[in-house]
Amino acid sequence: MRYRLATVSAAALLCLAGTAGLAEAAPASPSAPSAMVFTIARADGAATGATVVRAAVLSCGYTAEGTHPTPRAACDALNATGGDLGRLLANPNTARPCPRQYDPVTITADGVWHGGRIAWKHVFPNACEMSTTLNGNPLFAF
Repeated sequence: MRYRLATVSAAALLCLAGTAGLAEAAPASPSAPSAMVFTIARADGAATGATVVRAAVLSCGYTAEGTHPTPRAACDALNATGGDLGRLLANPNTARPCPRQYDPVTITADGVWHGGRIAWKHVFPNACEMSTTLNGNPLFAF
């Protein structure tokens, strides 16, 4: 399983390396393609000690593709952020209680959105807080 995840992650990063050069050459525009890698990791997300438990690749262009289980819904959710992934944190489900246990979960988004580079990270105190804060948003539902 770890080998497969490493292979998928490496392939995704190679794809992003190729698209990153295109992003620099072309001006950002709403019609430019998007290619992102999303990860969910245990621990604080520091360079050492963080273990990626899930990852998904998403390509949004004329069609929605990638390893994400619902690419069309995820592309729509990504476009709804307007490139500001902090907007994903704006509508938490306040009716759902979470334990006060500290078991950090880090989510990241890295890639190109409409021709512009995005590198985003957020750390939650635990998985329940992540689920409550993202409130059913399909972007990190993988």
